[in-house]
Amino acid sequence: MPAFSYRAVGRDGKSVQGTIEADALDAASRALRAKGLTPLNVESGARIVDSERPPSRQEILSMTSELSTLLRAGLSLDRALKVLIDMDGQPRMRAVISEVLKSVKGGKALSIALQPFEASFGTFYLSMVRAGEASGQLSSVLDRLVEHLESAKTTRDSVISALIYPAILLVVAVISIVVMLGFVVPQFETLFADMGDALPPMTKAVVGAAEFIKAWGFALLIVIAIAGVLFQRWAKSPEGKAALDRRLLSLPVAGGIAFEYEMAKFARTVGTLLGNGVSLLKAIQIAIDTVGSVPLKEALQVLPPAVKSGRRMSVALEETEMFTPMVIQMTRVGEESGSLDGMMLELAKVFEEHVASGIKRLLTLLEPVLILTMGFIIALIIISILMGILSVNDLAL
Repeated sequence: MPAFSYRAVGRDGKSVQGTIEADALDAASRALRAKGLTPLNVESGARIVDSERPPSRQEILSMTSELSTLLRAGLSLDRALKVLIDMDGQPRMRAVISEVLKSVKGGKALSIALQPFEASFGTFYLSMVRAGEASGQLSSVLDRLVEHLESAKTTRDSVISALIYPAILLVVAVISIVVMLGFVVPQFETLFADMGDALPPMTKAVVGAAEFIKAWGFALLIVIAIAGVLFQRWAKSPEGKAALDRRLLSLPVAGGIAFEYEMAKFARTVGTLLGNGVSLLKAIQIAIDTVGSVPLKEALQVLPPAVKSGRRMSVALEETEMFTPMVIQMTRVGEESGSLDGMMLELAKVFEEHVASGIKRLLTLLEPVLILTMGFIIALIIISILMGILSVNDLAL
């Protein structure tokens, strides 16, 4: 039965989007009205609703977990996809699954049906599904895929959540200093106006800073905003991203965390793919694409030609002089023992634990530094004002 994408308004006046199966376009409209929806737009062919916003990582993770459960329960693939369409409350994912179901019913494999949505699912995901189809253990492979996605999500979320508090603290510090200079210090300008050279140098500097904020604050804000936009564009350019990544890797504490975070992604991808029957060369090529750091990505590019020529990965990694002894030794042990997949997963686990503890250490250092810096600047402003007031009293005496 053909599928139609629609945009409609419900009884509560809210706009809804999704897909519906019907024999014809007018039948789809009638079915929508029977559900209490007023059709605004109904188009033939299931497609992604709101193509500018593809399914999120969480939606893909949920869909994969549910599909694995349904397949383990004994449902056929097309029946499982149909159940997912009925279960899924997200229009974007429901539209994707509808298109995949249409392709599966047409005789295509799941990995082939997912190819039009590779930008959302990723090459790694499709390769895992293809390996599961080849081995006849799709549900088991989907279980491993869920574990991989959950692990990646946990690591990513821990990094993001760990940075929230320092970011808030930094914003509060900046706002506090601006308020002190822009609103508190100007209240004393009249008192200090006739002091001239008798005013302490530190008080002069603070009053001058306050006058600058008061006179040029808005223009300064515009300049900062423009500089921020330009920096963001530069950071997204290949040259800018490479320069920032190199700088990040060279930092004392953060550099080690960034290195282990990227290598954990690489190692987990290689280990997961190898464990599910993907060739070493293909696994390495896919894993390299998951690495976000430009210097590390460039260094890892030595692996595909090395594997093609029959050389060991550990030797190629050691020659780059960019990878730690742990990476090289665990890779070497995996090669010599014939369990490279297990060693890569173990390396990923170790690095993920290091990243979690490293972030805690970094925050332990960063938070007091921000607090002390903010306190020092505010204390400096208050002391300069008090010094100015005392100077006024001395002149009065």
